[in-house]
Amino acid sequence: MRYPVTLTRDTNNTYLVRFPDVPGAVTYGETIRDAMAHARDAFLTVVDALIKDRKPVPAPSPIGRRQLFVVIPAREAAKIELYRTMQAKKVGKAELGRRLDVHLPQIDRLLNMRHGSQIDQIEAAFGALGKRIDITVSDATERHPARERRVGAVDRRAVARPAQRAHR
Repeated sequence: MRYPVTLTRDTNNTYLVRFPDVPGAVTYGETIRDAMAHARDAFLTVVDALIKDRKPVPAPSPIGRRQLFVVIPAREAAKIELYRTMQAKKVGKAELGRRLDVHLPQIDRLLNMRHGSQIDQIEAAFGALGKRIDITVSDATERHPARERRVGAVDRRAVARPAQRAHR
């Protein structure tokens, strides 16, 4: 799962990262690498809050050719999809707990982005919703801006700059 981000150079010489699909998921860094390193944590923090508030978690929009993005780890991506499936099927946490024969705190942990849930627990939850997990493996050489690009090697066309003020 990959969510697109926008990277903007701010007027105070920091880099601002925003997730167009997830309003509120915003972070910054002194360097591009620093800003991108904070991006995943900012995203997961906002998604965790959306789930706790029972609000929808938007699906990622397609990644453009020169679009920067953040890769969401497999476990957290599965949890996001589990929550989205629950919402689509109108199954609440209590009902999922009944279907799995577990208590509500276990379902809360299962949906918590910071909890290290086991994949078999997530898989069982999908099964209780009539779904299964399919895994796709892709080449590690695919574009991954937060890990592969060095600060000096970032495509500067992908970084938006603040509007220049006219001098009088």
